[in-house]
Amino acid sequence: MAAEGAKVVVNDIGASLSGDGLDAGPAQEVVNAIKAKGGQAIASTDSVSEEASASRVIQAAMDSFGRLDCVVNNAGILRDRFFHSMSADEFDAVVKVHLYGTFYMSRAAAPHFKQQSSGSLVHMTSTSGLIGNMGQANYSAAKMGIVSLSKSIALDMERYKVRSNCISPFAW
Repeated sequence: MAAEGAKVVVNDIGASLSGDGLDAGPAQEVVNAIKAKGGQAIASTDSVSEEASASRVIQAAMDSFGRLDCVVNNAGILRDRFFHSMSADEFDAVVKVHLYGTFYMSRAAAPHFKQQSSGSLVHMTSTSGLIGNMGQANYSAAKMGIVSLSKSIALDMERYKVRSNCISPFAW
């Protein structure tokens, strides 16, 4: 998107694969790569899984670029485990990042989109949500929830000329 002229907020809390620690390095690396190619970008290390923090990501875009045209809800974590062995915390952590993160980011963007009568929300779902996957009950539930959330957002925001769509990448 940056290569096509988009001004980008790169959001990454910089946690390890296990979810430990925070590091601004990963987000800043992407920002540096975008800037090296002549693009405009800023880094954010706010978590989308918390409402106030997700709002800060949107506000950073407004403060830096003065406008918001698109939000790509791509945040994600995995806590793979068979359903019968999965803890409530492992289920909750994934749902908070994927589903709640999508909700919080979209809701924070909505007033800006409504005011300008335009905007686009792009949400990541997954074939794990659409058809299921072993060891991913938490991820699958969150990703299918995003499909329904996106459709409802599209219906609610249509009068403001705001689009809400899902894409479903598949990794093999």
